[in-house]
Amino acid sequence: MSAPLVSILVPCFNAERWLAATLESACAQTWPHCEIIVVDDGSSDGSLALARTFAGRGVRVFTQPNAGASAARNRALREARGEFFQFLDADDLIAPDKIAAQLSLLATRPAGTLATCAWGRFRDDSAQARFIDTAVFRDFAPLDFLVLGGRTGAMMHPSAWLVPRFVATQAGPWNEALSLNDDGEYFCRVILASSGMAFCRETEARSFYRSGLPGSLSQRRSERARRSQFRSYELIAQHLLAAEDSPRTRQTVADMFQRFLYDFYPFPADLMRNAERLVAAHGGSALPPPMGSKTAALVRVLGWRNVWRLKHLLRR
Repeated sequence: MSAPLVSILVPCFNAERWLAATLESACAQTWPHCEIIVVDDGSSDGSLALARTFAGRGVRVFTQPNAGASAARNRALREARGEFFQFLDADDLIAPDKIAAQLSLLATRPAGTLATCAWGRFRDDSAQARFIDTAVFRDFAPLDFLVLGGRTGAMMHPSAWLVPRFVATQAGPWNEALSLNDDGEYFCRVILASSGMAFCRETEARSFYRSGLPGSLSQRRSERARRSQFRSYELIAQHLLAAEDSPRTRQTVADMFQRFLYDFYPFPADLMRNAERLVAAHGGSALPPPMGSKTAALVRVLGWRNVWRLKHLLRR
């Protein structure tokens, strides 16, 4: 049997500052059968020109009018020829042996298994990334992972996965109507279409998630982002309950929408009302609000909703 081809899929929008390092990490993979596909999503900086300088190293570059990260990923999927997919955002990095180590692991597992790996957050220097086990650095059955993620917010970021093509095909394309948490909704479907998740414990198998960039928080706090997050949670709840309607999945849905309330309360008001309704409809949540000791003292006096309203007013 011939060695499988892996498609490394890189959506890019105005990532000139980081793209070269990302593509270098893709080109440096020790697995010899990789193709690298960059889809420039209407960048206004030098991203497209920079990506084209890698053409001599086997990088295939496509461009399209700006349509969002999910649309760029879908274009990359349509162009991909590989048997496995490695998603790699244009500001993230993967270690040189990441793909090779994950493929070696998957060769010992049932068909349709997803590979994951340790991932760490960094801002400027990947050597400073911290690989903290957030309870996801292990093997999972599909529903077990989704229950953990829905109830606690634990996650695998997109570059940590290696996805067999036929699993991705069964899951369907990225939802282009979503912006915030489009990856959470997509990988929910991928996980449910899989045979399970295999965590690669090789120290060489790592991915690096660039976080804390300027503007990222404001984009997350926009009304459009909040509505996308809420819609993604609605879809995840539908996928989860269609797979298993049970006390644990209903509790997961309630906790997921409770976390949404804690993340975004009190704006927009209609989403807050809908989130509260969905928490109640799925049995209620005992999830405590995330807060430090000073905030906890205020919450004991005023209640968390009033404290969150005060925080919202102070941010304006």
